[in-house]
Amino acid sequence: MNWKELSQTQDYVFAGAVSGGLDSCTVAHWLSAKDVDVHCFTVDLGQPDEKKLDDVSTRMLGSGAKSSNILDGKNDLAEAGLKVIQSQARYEGGYWNTTGIARPVTVQQILPEMKKQNIDVLFHGATGRGNDQVRFQLASNMINPNVKVYAPWRDQEFLQQFPGRQQMLDYCETNSIPIKPSKESRYSTDANFLGLTHEAGDLENISISPDFVETIMGEWPWNAKENPDYVTIKWDKGVPVEINGTQLSLVDAFTTANKIAGDHGVGIGTHVIENRFVGIKSRGIYESPGMELLGQSYEFLLQFILDRRSRELFSDLSSTISRQIYQGYWLDLSTSMSLKSLDLITQFATGTIQVKLYKGGVYFDSADDSLNSMPHSLYTNDGSMEDEGGYDHSDAEGFLNVLGVSAKNFGEKFKNLRS
Repeated sequence: MNWKELSQTQDYVFAGAVSGGLDSCTVAHWLSAKDVDVHCFTVDLGQPDEKKLDDVSTRMLGSGAKSSNILDGKNDLAEAGLKVIQSQARYEGGYWNTTGIARPVTVQQILPEMKKQNIDVLFHGATGRGNDQVRFQLASNMINPNVKVYAPWRDQEFLQQFPGRQQMLDYCETNSIPIKPSKESRYSTDANFLGLTHEAGDLENISISPDFVETIMGEWPWNAKENPDYVTIKWDKGVPVEINGTQLSLVDAFTTANKIAGDHGVGIGTHVIENRFVGIKSRGIYESPGMELLGQSYEFLLQFILDRRSRELFSDLSSTISRQIYQGYWLDLSTSMSLKSLDLITQFATGTIQVKLYKGGVYFDSADDSLNSMPHSLYTNDGSMEDEGGYDHSDAEGFLNVLGVSAKNFGEKFKNLRS
């Protein structure tokens, strides 16, 4: 849709969800040059690639924005990130959905501010070939169906002038727009404290090793610490409340886990050739050290408390939620139903897990299996190979005889199956 078609009057006022990167600066300047009043909003998600978030506002004002405000979304992102861990919602190749979950959180912060200023058009710089355009659009539609969403990368007028990133770089240089060219020239990075996404630019060439990426949240595994470390995480009803004996808020739990895991290369450089929702493949390099550490610890805890049937249900819910986040449906009924079902599991997820970190790996070390520490653990000595527990080996004879009835019948009727 063309930018002119989104306003019922000639007083064009747009709000932008901006990161201060190449796309944000280009779009803000381009719209301002067309006499659009641009008001920018950046949500503070603890972006580790921004040493000073106020610099984003400086760049946006330098790109022609009438105003640029920072909104705090760290607590909401931490709560959403916890849901991702509790549901083990990884997408293809082990991606922890860190960017996908941040989009609805971002929109939830911005729309109330737009309402205060009577702005009903939201723009973003997400490409027309990617997933983020879907996430911004659907989150906005579900929160406030009256909000209009403008996507420059789907506007033919914009596309004619900027068919690719190089034209945007040239435009910014010509117009002295304050971007960060050193990073933008090789690849694009999207960041929050749950994780980083690196893509585009030179990363699109799969004949090139991705190790030219300058990692931000930790070391490449082969450059990580030479000696392992042990990390103890205490969970209380699905929430990490202590790391190495220190009580932490949820936000601090993520940032602490990021530092510990990043030093060991955990969750750094995850490489995925993934299937985007729009139907094309893309290459992404991901960093999510804290998510990987906390997520693996939680998975080890689940192994103690889930029986076979609840595990199967959990796997189905996990797959559904992961796909919902990736495709932009975090706020819809299916996700809400799935998360509600998970509440029945998380209420029992209490326990203390110790893991070992080394060269990118998270390895189970030990657990406090006492009744006080892990009250809902189903792990007992019944499965022991020694003479203990309440399981009688000889009882398996009848069990196998029952199973053998159908197996023998199948063997008789389908003899030719293996010939």
